[in-house]
Amino acid sequence: MTDESLTHTMAGTRHGIVVMICSVMPVMAIIALVPILPLLLEEFAMTPGHQFLVPITLTVPALCVALFSPLAGWLADRMGRKALLIGALVAYAALGIIPMFLRDLGQILASRIALGLVEAVIMTVSTVLIGDYFEGARREKWISVQIGSASISAIILIAVSGALAEVLGSRGPFLLYLLAIPAALAASIILYEPKVTKPLSEAEGGRFPFAVVLPLALTTVFVGVSFYTVIVQLGPILQMSDDVPPIAIGLIGAVCNIAVTIGAVAFHKSGREAGAGLLGLGLAISAIGYAGAGLSGSLPLIAASLIFASVGSGIMLPNMLTWTMRSLPPESRGRGLGLWTGAFFLGQFLAPIVATAVTGATGGLATALIVFAGALALAAGSTLLVTRAAPA
Repeated sequence: MTDESLTHTMAGTRHGIVVMICSVMPVMAIIALVPILPLLLEEFAMTPGHQFLVPITLTVPALCVALFSPLAGWLADRMGRKALLIGALVAYAALGIIPMFLRDLGQILASRIALGLVEAVIMTVSTVLIGDYFEGARREKWISVQIGSASISAIILIAVSGALAEVLGSRGPFLLYLLAIPAALAASIILYEPKVTKPLSEAEGGRFPFAVVLPLALTTVFVGVSFYTVIVQLGPILQMSDDVPPIAIGLIGAVCNIAVTIGAVAFHKSGREAGAGLLGLGLAISAIGYAGAGLSGSLPLIAASLIFASVGSGIMLPNMLTWTMRSLPPESRGRGLGLWTGAFFLGQFLAPIVATAVTGATGGLATALIVFAGALALAAGSTLLVTRAAPA
């Protein structure tokens, strides 16, 4: 029995659950602070540039993950997984709680940048451990669970964050970062260091498969932009119909997150191998959803269209992750999944920028959604052609 097969045999449900808990931690980086954005804007109204700097405090961790996940993957291949993950979780708790005691916006922003660095480690190593611990159908199951748990936890976290903000004010939600401490304790007790082959130098024949991974990473950026555009533009899209109360926006957003989970479950239950076929299916579903939102004039139709688009994202995300993971040898898994994680979070960072640019260029959000739908449909058609051209 090889070291890798031994690793897969030993891993069980408890290991998967702990990895899921760890991978949910970075979701808090943005979600936990959404309810306090207006409070922070009001608090720092006298700070020059606050209208730009305050939103950046929410999103800058995603940019850090995009930039530093490849480095985190390289460290995971060189140093091992478990100790790196535990150290990052402890640092995440410490850095996450710091803004509770700060009153300077620049210092808060600096702490959020540092938080993004350790978030890159947590997200990358958690994903790598899924590949280390599981294979085949079990791997696909846990990847689907990872995508689904992130979506469901977002609903819970935003509700708890709002309650903490109501009781403790603009600093209350930062208490959520302390959840990383029990996560670190669980990781130290339950997780084990996977037995994988040490990375080979290029001179020894261990060349990294860039030709395979880079196209998958670039596709993931595109998928990430499509996924996060629904999230970041949810309010403005819904308000194309009429004035929509915040509670309705929140409820529809929650259903969209549930729809992502449904798509992830559909991916796992499809019985099809991750690859171009499922990517094309997810792209086509998302294209229909975007087109419906852009063409509809009523709130129920727009909401239904966005929910449909979210199902497509739920299919595409685990498909791209599984596809990438399957393409990597164990000794390169950290670096490869670091690139994938960076690509996904780059899509998160670019989504509002792309949406704003396309809306400005087309003269309106409804037209911009049609442009997004066209791009998704074109990508789906191209994927279908590639699938048909592939040898049997």
